Amino acid sequence: MSVFFGYVFLGISLAAPIGPVNAAQITKGIYGGFGHAWLVGLGAMLADAIYMLIVYLGVFHFLETPFMQTLLWSFGCFVLIYTGVDSIVNAGKEVKMKNVKESSLKKSFFYGFLLSITNPLSMLFWLGIFGSVLAKTVSTYDIDHIILYSLAIFVGLFIWDVTMAFIASSFRKILTNKLLGIISIISGLSLIGFGVYFGVQAFKLLFL
Repeated sequence: MSVFFGYVFLGISLAAPIGPVNAAQITKGIYGGFGHAWLVGLGAMLADAIYMLIVYLGVFHFLETPFMQTLLWSFGCFVLIYTGVDSIVNAGKEVKMKNVKESSLKKSFFYGFLLSITNPLSMLFWLGIFGSVLAKTVSTYDIDHIILYSLAIFVGLFIWDVTMAFIASSFRKILTNKLLGIISIISGLSLIGFGVYFGVQAFKLLFL
């Protein structure tokens, strides 16, 4: 059981570093509430599951080709900068949960998925970290334990997702509109910063 909780903690540790998904959850939580922030994280978890499956199947070498990496860096750059600018432009606009249509919840989910699946750092992170964990687990445990401990990682990811959604939506309730707007601007600048970094990496792959 202690090993299981060790993998749960690993899942939390994998999700905790501040990145595009966490920044997006904060913004969505402020303007849409708990559900939207939670669904952003849930969409990102689906992308994580796909990357884990890729590691299982051993086809990650395809994603390591210069063409695929350039494509991912470039697309990730566009998504992040667009989202960051949108966050800044809409800063200060109060959005009530009752005014948010159901389709917007779906958009939050697919937005989180798109944000994570196009993030080369996520790809390299999962292929590197989870690949190493998987190699160690395979050499130590049987297939049932491998599945169990992989699920434990997802429990950790889910715990972090709910925690971030709760924090973001709580900010929305206790902060003034002015402070919420400032946080949204900071979050937007963070996303733009990540987008510029992605763009630089794509440029290096193309021209250097």
